[in-house]
Amino acid sequence: MSRLSPVARNGVESVLRWLRVLRDDLWTRRVDPLPPSVWLRWLPHGIVCLAALGLFIGDLPQLQDHGRLAFGFAFLVALAQGGATALALRWPIPAWWLSMTAMLVGAMAVRARMLPDGYKFTWPWTTAGIIGHLFVLLLLALRVRTRVSVEALALTALATYVVQGLVGAQNFQPTGQLAVTLFAVVVVLGIALRGRREARAELMQQTTLTAEERARRTLLEERSRIARELHDVVAHHMSVISIQAQVAPHLVQNPTDELKENIAGIRQNAVEALTELRRVLDVLRSEHPAGDEREDVSGTSGAAPHAPQPTLDRLRALVENTRAAGLTVTTEITGERRSLPPGVELSAYRIVQEALSNVLRHAPGATAHVALAYHPHELRVEVVNTRPTREAPPSPGAGHGLLGMRERAAMLGGALTAGPWAGGYKVSARLPAGSRTGAAADSLPHPAPHHEDDTA
Repeated sequence: MSRLSPVARNGVESVLRWLRVLRDDLWTRRVDPLPPSVWLRWLPHGIVCLAALGLFIGDLPQLQDHGRLAFGFAFLVALAQGGATALALRWPIPAWWLSMTAMLVGAMAVRARMLPDGYKFTWPWTTAGIIGHLFVLLLLALRVRTRVSVEALALTALATYVVQGLVGAQNFQPTGQLAVTLFAVVVVLGIALRGRREARAELMQQTTLTAEERARRTLLEERSRIARELHDVVAHHMSVISIQAQVAPHLVQNPTDELKENIAGIRQNAVEALTELRRVLDVLRSEHPAGDEREDVSGTSGAAPHAPQPTLDRLRALVENTRAAGLTVTTEITGERRSLPPGVELSAYRIVQEALSNVLRHAPGATAHVALAYHPHELRVEVVNTRPTREAPPSPGAGHGLLGMRERAAMLGGALTAGPWAGGYKVSARLPAGSRTGAAADSLPHPAPHHEDDTA
């Protein structure tokens, strides 16, 4: 190629690129099954299979009687032309190759047996061959890109021209022009139907996305408004309380230790409330907030919106309620028990609550084990259940429990994992909790690691 002129070299490179594209488009065995019809379901598939059978039955005697081919050879050619129609339901491009090969082999075999004064055979395309190739091209154009359909049509027309126009035969009835015209009409029809189907699917998708986007935008706007109100009102007042509590001891002469302790507690509670408020505001402003599952273990609605949020102090009551619902539960608490930030207490309680609810719903007959491990700077929560003893009934839940648990842990800077475990299921969470805070922690009992029996 180095000896060619630049123009010739560019022309050769263009031809090679086109041949590579043609090879990639048409030299493939990619499976592309025809989807069922929206209204008629599998009726089009049945029609195509019946047409393939009819083409085989009609083409065999024509090739054998008028084409003067031996029965075995005529049988194979007719089988290939009919089989290509059925094959196009799943492999449209290999079916096109099979139909073209059957046409070329059959045309050359019939050409060798033509007589100058004999029967004028429809050549190079037989009647059955034209109908079969129409089905193949239509099914191909419905599922491949427009470029591939046009390439298949062009190669079909080129092969027809070479066989009829350049090779030729004697005493035949030409069918090339009619066949190519019908093939072009069918390909254009298939491309139009495919474009209409894709446009309708894209319109439905855009409609769905628009509705989802509108709902999401409305939700985000409402949450942003709530976040602004919380920040402008509650955060301001809590900040004022914290500052006033810090200044208050200096406004009293010789304040007592009890007064100092109470004012320090007020300031500490205000600071913790501000911290929790910031976390809530971050959730409200985020695009995917943590779900607030207000569901108890029985699946009913939880506390009223204005009721105090539960903490780990209510874990025993939660376990008892779960046992009353029919689930055998054991608990284990290890480490130095202490008071934790309200957000950590609430998240740990909700994770245990949701995990036990999932065991009740999805693992009938299983037993559950709840473990809390207090570490210096974090709390470990683990809920493990055994293999269920019977099939779970259909659950009406929305399926967002695990997502809500993960987002609760992530909101605190922790992590949650959930998955199969020894035939059952395991939920494990790590919640950063910091060190012991407040004088109240010192007054709490520090029990040794213990286990509770699963007595109901």
